Amino acid sequence: MNPAAMTEVWACVPVKVFTGAKSRLSAMLSPAQRETLAATMLEDVLSALAGATRLAGIMVNTVDPTAAALAARYGARVVTEGALDGHTGAVNGMGRVLLAQGHGALLTLPGDIPRVTSAEIDAVVSSCRPAPSFTIVPAHDELGSNAVLCSPPDSVRLRFGDDSYFPHLAAARAAGIEPTIVRQPGIGLDIDHPVDLRAFLRATPRMPTRTLALLETWGI
Repeated sequence: MNPAAMTEVWACVPVKVFTGAKSRLSAMLSPAQRETLAATMLEDVLSALAGATRLAGIMVNTVDPTAAALAARYGARVVTEGALDGHTGAVNGMGRVLLAQGHGALLTLPGDIPRVTSAEIDAVVSSCRPAPSFTIVPAHDELGSNAVLCSPPDSVRLRFGDDSYFPHLAAARAAGIEPTIVRQPGIGLDIDHPVDLRAFLRATPRMPTRTLALLETWGI
């Protein structure tokens, strides 16, 4: 039997408030555009998660009302445990919720990877090994951690940041777990900097995402 079939995996998405979002794109986009972009990217991610077949559920950690409404539209559970404690605090908060309720594994992804597909998500879940295990999808720059699957949710100490990929590999090995590395182009392309936005616009094949349609209406 596929180990993933025996492990209940919840997708967990931490979402900061949209006000002031994506400040690193301020040279290209106005504050209102950045807020709209953040919400649109999140909807692309939620749509892909909702279409995945191997997830037990979706959880979004946020205090932003727009994000919470989007999450509810896609059948996600909204929590606020650690939502104001940064990306790492929000992910760990969702991990605590899952542990307290006896859920088997946490798959965390950011809300700014609009090229993610349901098939990519299912592939990451399918890579889950018997607990304790740890799977990671690096960012396209091989520095960030764009998806992390922990079984059980507290199997590895998580700490996110611009250069978290190699520290996460080291943390898994320190916990006695050899990490599974899965590379997925959609998950790997997060949009934080102007160079990321340009990479997204050049990426092939062109995917009919909400984010791409939005940027095209802005003439970007």
